[in-house]
Amino acid sequence: MNSTTRDRSRAVLTSAYTHAVAVYLLVRVAGLALLTALAATNDTGVLNALTSWDGGWYLALAERGYDNITDADGFVDARGEFAEGYTAYAFFPLYPMLIAAVSAMPGIGVVPAALGLNVVLGAVAVCGVLRLTRLSGHDDRTGLVLVALWAGAPMAVTLSMAYTEALFSALAVWALVFALQREWIPAGLCCLGAGLTRSTATVLIGVIVLAALVSIWRRHRIGHAITGVLIAPLGLLAYWMYTAGKTSSFATWFEVQEGWGSHVDYGVSTLAWVTNTMTGDPPAMDLGGVLIVLGAVVLAVLTALNRMAWPLVLYGIGTVLLVIAVSGIEFSKPRFLLPAAFVLLMPVAIGLAKRHTATLVTGTAGIVALGSWYSAYSLIGWPYAV
Repeated sequence: MNSTTRDRSRAVLTSAYTHAVAVYLLVRVAGLALLTALAATNDTGVLNALTSWDGGWYLALAERGYDNITDADGFVDARGEFAEGYTAYAFFPLYPMLIAAVSAMPGIGVVPAALGLNVVLGAVAVCGVLRLTRLSGHDDRTGLVLVALWAGAPMAVTLSMAYTEALFSALAVWALVFALQREWIPAGLCCLGAGLTRSTATVLIGVIVLAALVSIWRRHRIGHAITGVLIAPLGLLAYWMYTAGKTSSFATWFEVQEGWGSHVDYGVSTLAWVTNTMTGDPPAMDLGGVLIVLGAVVLAVLTALNRMAWPLVLYGIGTVLLVIAVSGIEFSKPRFLLPAAFVLLMPVAIGLAKRHTATLVTGTAGIVALGSWYSAYSLIGWPYAV
């Protein structure tokens, strides 16, 4: 190995981005170890847990596509119903398409493809988290704390499952990074991908489009900003048009969501859930979910008070409001907050990074341990979908 190669290797190993990925992997491995230990006490297979619920849908879509899933496969919505050529449209196509592409390589099945893909996507996401922290004017110490908090947040186990959290988070964080750097075309492309990943991309798309419009109004990189505005919603619109074309109804996707009880009710069902939980004798999953949602509201306020860049504040607050405003499976609400947790947790990371190292490590480890337990319990100790 010559000196140039050694210098490059040393630069990679000492890079803050390498450290961010290492911290992320360390926290995720610790979380999976806790999941494995809990699974062993409940005679549950870890691999089955990591591919359960929505994961089964994505794996089936990767193998067979939308038109070849039947009721014989055992897939149903939250009402226990299945409509061939209809119910599967609740799940967006980008993640299963990526799984299919990776599994097409010799010797790689859909399960290793799905889980391995999310390891890479998680690493891409935390590099974006570190970059976002720098753009927000904070040092790498803060960035690494934020990476650890996000990797160990409640429901961060879905980053290691056959779920879309890792993909969507990677696209969201880099869209915000590009927006803060006024690179509107790549920001728009990230939004396009996010719109092909899940419906909650509406918040991200709205934030990026608004930021680009502000850039146009200020006459800064007008051509790039206009292009970004036009690109950003294409993925979401394309998928909605695709489902409309397949079923001859523009309302198809929204009707499918009713199978999971998901529709905008402006927080009525969420308020009822919170009220019933706080006044009754709830199971741990309900109580934990309510505390997480209420905590997210507090963190959203703190992001605004912390003078963060307005696109970050708007994305964090918008995600929290969307989670509250939409009905559906309440136990999934903490998971839907995860792709905005790197914004919501930034004030916590800033506060911890200012403390002595012992306090920082203890505080971060405590938060991560609590989040990892909640994640593991949601898969092993809780019998319902997350």
